[in-house]
Amino acid sequence: MASSLLPFLLCSLILLPINILAQTKSNITIGDSFTAQTSTSSWVVSPSGDFAFGFLPLDDSADLFLLSIWYAKIPEKTIVWFANRENPAPKGSKVVLTTDDGLVLTAPKGDLLWKTLGLIVRVSHGVFKDTGNFVLQDGHSNSVWESFQDYRDTLLPSQTLEKGEKLSSKLREKSFSKGRFELFFQNDGNLVMHSINLPSGYANENYYESKTVESNTASAGTQLVFDRSGEVYILGEKNEKFDVSDGSSGGVSTSQFYLRLTLNFDGVLTLYQYPKSSSSGNGGWTPVWSLPNNICKANLASAGSGVCGYNSICILREDKRPTCHCPKWYSLVDPNDPYGSCKPNFLQGCVEDELIKTKDVYDFEVLIDTDWPLSDFVLQRPFTEEQCKQSCMEDCMCSVAIFRLGDSCWKKKLPLSNGRVDATLNGAKAFMKVRKHNSSFVGP
Repeated sequence: MASSLLPFLLCSLILLPINILAQTKSNITIGDSFTAQTSTSSWVVSPSGDFAFGFLPLDDSADLFLLSIWYAKIPEKTIVWFANRENPAPKGSKVVLTTDDGLVLTAPKGDLLWKTLGLIVRVSHGVFKDTGNFVLQDGHSNSVWESFQDYRDTLLPSQTLEKGEKLSSKLREKSFSKGRFELFFQNDGNLVMHSINLPSGYANENYYESKTVESNTASAGTQLVFDRSGEVYILGEKNEKFDVSDGSSGGVSTSQFYLRLTLNFDGVLTLYQYPKSSSSGNGGWTPVWSLPNNICKANLASAGSGVCGYNSICILREDKRPTCHCPKWYSLVDPNDPYGSCKPNFLQGCVEDELIKTKDVYDFEVLIDTDWPLSDFVLQRPFTEEQCKQSCMEDCMCSVAIFRLGDSCWKKKLPLSNGRVDATLNGAKAFMKVRKHNSSFVGP
């Protein structure tokens, strides 16, 4: 009996280290490759096991994958870096480490999906560090490329954002394509956030500025630092520390919590924490602080729609993240994009009004403390509330009239931009013109 167990025990002793090594592989060499085949495909794991690098599916069907880095020890597969944001990899795609091009990702038929850029030195091997940074090195172990300098939407502890570099948000919660918001560290030392108009990339007005530019009392910022202790600050030329969070990040323990600083798809920059053990608190990612304090009011885009799409209304949640709502009798242009533009569910305009040849066609939907502040085409003052309503009713160009300050009437036309609920409007009324019975004109 003992002799029959001996081969089994010897086989177990031989296989066990191999399995452990396979599960904790942290380095790769030239020619190593990996294929997207299963729902969660780890190629390499950081020495501590905190981070994994490999393929994650974009949806439950596991037909499309992202080459990405994620937290490996928590149930939520939270992605902190991703390669092929614009070119999802079909099942069977392969990534290989090469000498001249570094990491090269190809589709099953060989089409190039993504590769590391900017290499000027031949690659020798790849190293995955406990910080979550994946590094390509030359034969002298010098870094020639690293994920920490190939920025996406997230910074991790020990990572910095350099001058001229930016974080780009995702397009939507589950879409990793480039989104509408940027965190940009300008060459003058100022850290800013703004929305952009896709696909051109035109930058709208900044809705956040650190104001860390050179002055008589302080030097300019040199980099945004997310240090190992969990602090987030701008380092000045004279080693000053300008706290980005205004002191809100104190007391966060990197030994008890995972931390990540993410520019969310809705434009809010948030420091998140996740307990490393059940004794550290409730599970799940929770916000420590967010910027700006109220993005619905902070983001005014004179050449864009604002936080939400056109004709939509931004409402701030308790977690300082926005939600977007279409007004009554309006609906989403794209039902799959709740943050997109809204369209009226009725015909409205000068041509339609002329064809109908009858009056008393419209009514008003009244909204309190709601405004689209950059959509005015005329201001009437002094006006009473009734005069304001009547003026909009008789004007085929008018879609909304805002009455506030007791005597002021702002008339607005479609498309409405930068919509938000704002309690500081002190009871202002928005009269939205809608067709009675929600009926649409369909012909003469």
